[in-house]
Amino acid sequence: MSQDYTVPGRLNDPAVRAAAASAPAEAPRGRTSQDDVAEPGAVTIVVPTFNESANVRQLLHQITESVPSRLPCEVVFVDDSTDDTPEVIREAAKDCPFPVTVLHRDEPVGGLGGAVVEGMKAASSDWIVVMDGDCQHPPSLVPELVATGERANAGLVVASRYIKGGSRAGLAGSYRVAVSRGATWLTKSLFPRKLHGISDPMSGFFAIRRSAVTADVLRPLGYKILLELAVRSRPREVTEVPFVFQDRFAGESKSNAQEGFRFLRHLVGLRTASPVARMVGFGLIGLTGFMPNLLGLWALTALGMHYVPAEILANQLGVAWNFVLIEHLLFRDRREHRRWWDRVGRFALLANADLVLRIPLIALFVHRLGMGALSATALALVTTFVLRFVGTEALVYLPRRGVRRAAR
Repeated sequence: MSQDYTVPGRLNDPAVRAAAASAPAEAPRGRTSQDDVAEPGAVTIVVPTFNESANVRQLLHQITESVPSRLPCEVVFVDDSTDDTPEVIREAAKDCPFPVTVLHRDEPVGGLGGAVVEGMKAASSDWIVVMDGDCQHPPSLVPELVATGERANAGLVVASRYIKGGSRAGLAGSYRVAVSRGATWLTKSLFPRKLHGISDPMSGFFAIRRSAVTADVLRPLGYKILLELAVRSRPREVTEVPFVFQDRFAGESKSNAQEGFRFLRHLVGLRTASPVARMVGFGLIGLTGFMPNLLGLWALTALGMHYVPAEILANQLGVAWNFVLIEHLLFRDRREHRRWWDRVGRFALLANADLVLRIPLIALFVHRLGMGALSATALALVTTFVLRFVGTEALVYLPRRGVRRAAR
């Protein structure tokens, strides 16, 4: 990532800040000064952008019109664009009364969510407001978000489409409405405790105290950064304000099937963050591995191969199936610790050792402990499963000792 430029803006001038501080309180359009009982000292608006050159000029204009001069403000664009969006921001920022910074990322790690995390790290204000760059999130709500957070002493304020006064009117078409509703239901079902009190976990419009951001624990994937924040580092106090989702000012939505798959992978990663949940996921993936194993065994024996070598070869199909799913669903964020061929070799060794170990264990349980064959087999399966899970996590995906020290 490289910081391309910062256009200072008039509020960066100490004299202008002093004048703004001594001026009578000015309410934003559509609100009265009595509505804003408490406001923070400053706000950083973080806007992730990808090819939004047709929207950013209008967005900066709306922010200029909406944020009162008494509220010191800065805007940080984190840009992954392949078009002229950074240049358009540069020109538009010259007319803004606040500093505008653009951080252009050469590699869009983590997608839109990763861009938001980078913007949070660069923020210098008491409050951080995250919003999209397509003008579907009304900047006129920024003062209310932070004022509500101050009044409620909250660490997170979510702009929700699903409480009284809110609306998803800007969602184009019944398909996007259905997808949004389904994703909301799914996430709230998977994380009932973490998302308690958040009616719209799919919202990309929210305010969070900078002191509540623990960027180091975040592992964003795709565009649902609020879900990532709420699950991994939710502030103790959370409140909501309603908002009406606006029509896109220009261009087309970036949502597509690829983003949908990334969202599902993100959900799995969040749900399996704890060791117990990872073990359950490991077991479920292992169960699905029986299908390619049995199909391979059937095909090889049908071709006339003896069942013993056929079982050994067919087992490799199950191993390969399990490895691909475990790589992408359970240990996605740990793959960088070892090269892929090292991970494949270690995983295959552990998976095949399961077969070698299981038979002696069954014999031990039957002859030494006096167990029946069925119960001994069940206990051996459980024992080798636990050992395989622990071995996979420790020997395949945990960083080597030297790497771990370097990370500290």
